[in-house]
Amino acid sequence: MIWNPNKECMSRDEMSALQGKRLHKIVEYVYHNVPFYRNKLQELDIRPDDIQTIEDITKLPFTTKKDLRDNYPFGLQAAPQSEIIRIHASSGTTGNPTIVGYTRKDIGVWSECMARCLTAYGVTRNDIFSVSYGYGLFTGGLGAHNGVETLGAAVVPASTGNTEKHLKLIRDLGITGIACTPSYALYLAETMDKMGITRDQIKLRVGAFGAEPWTEDMRKEIQERLGLKGYNLYGLSEIMGPSVSYECQQQCGSHINEDHFYPEIINPTTLEPLPHGQVGELVFTTLTKEGMPLLRYRTRDLSSLMTGQCECGRTSVRMTPIAGRSDDMLIIRGINVFPSQVESVVLSMKEFAPRYMLIIDRVNNLDTLQVQVELRQEYFTEHFDTPAAIADLEKRLAGKLKSVLSIAAKVQLKAPNTIERSQGKSAHVIDKRKL
Repeated sequence: MIWNPNKECMSRDEMSALQGKRLHKIVEYVYHNVPFYRNKLQELDIRPDDIQTIEDITKLPFTTKKDLRDNYPFGLQAAPQSEIIRIHASSGTTGNPTIVGYTRKDIGVWSECMARCLTAYGVTRNDIFSVSYGYGLFTGGLGAHNGVETLGAAVVPASTGNTEKHLKLIRDLGITGIACTPSYALYLAETMDKMGITRDQIKLRVGAFGAEPWTEDMRKEIQERLGLKGYNLYGLSEIMGPSVSYECQQQCGSHINEDHFYPEIINPTTLEPLPHGQVGELVFTTLTKEGMPLLRYRTRDLSSLMTGQCECGRTSVRMTPIAGRSDDMLIIRGINVFPSQVESVVLSMKEFAPRYMLIIDRVNNLDTLQVQVELRQEYFTEHFDTPAAIADLEKRLAGKLKSVLSIAAKVQLKAPNTIERSQGKSAHVIDKRKL
């Protein structure tokens, strides 16, 4: 199923022409309405008429998270305040939050893009869909909510928390779809087990998971325990919110709504554009946004782009799963380490639950890495009741981690349900170093 075939199935020539027209229009818009961009463009001796095709995008300056913070709260807002009907703020940042204003047209575009995502997952008007992202300043809850309503399905605004009541509703209402973080989906599965609710008592079939990185192993875990098919949902508040890209039922990369969000991949060090297929930093330009348009915004997410028509019929550029973040990358003893690498190793071993924590410290001027990981209940009670068994498993995990990370890690096994849970974005790193 395709929500908007006119846009999702455009030929590349048609899409490029549309993107070029929209890029020229948005550059002209910010030039006249955002002093920050006007000054930037004038410094580069660029005028709006210099931008005529989408290929001209490389002439434009980048925008960073620091630019947004430095212009807090409304310095990058292009629309007059009287046209702003909603304000969100980004989560998980230090210092000033990122304030993002939306016009009525922005909310309409956002809702339509989210309806595209849900349709690609197989959601229809006959579904009952629980939105279990947080509602409020975070864009996840209201962003997904508006998309479900635009599609015409019934939305249950569950948000996070009160998980036992939520599971009762999932069972009693026959809820068929859910949008939440992957870690919260696993928390739901754990709570189901505690409540004695089994897979055959619920009707979940579609999961829209995003807002934090997750691996294929984690996907399999969620699907098996909740009895649904899990799809990736990508977005960020600075660009719009959830709906920037989405998997279809082929699950071969995530389709980007590129008529609204133009993607690039750059080398995060040199800032030079990289060809399709190479991994680098993902950059987006908003082509239609009115409230706070952004030119070449550096997401810090590491990905690559795929072209070619998908078997689903969509022709849009696809992005590969996020491999990590250029600014969340850990450098330990000179080695680049991503938490997702550790997660892949942990979930490749049947003894472990998908719960782990990385603790980095510096002792005698040497970086240390400890990986704490939970045992599954069945293995904890049946197999690992002796110090020798635990030591053997710690040694096996440490060996696998070293082969992947290229550095040694001290492994500490934890009893089930002892690593702190999160009902929002999960945190997997504690860095105690004074860097």
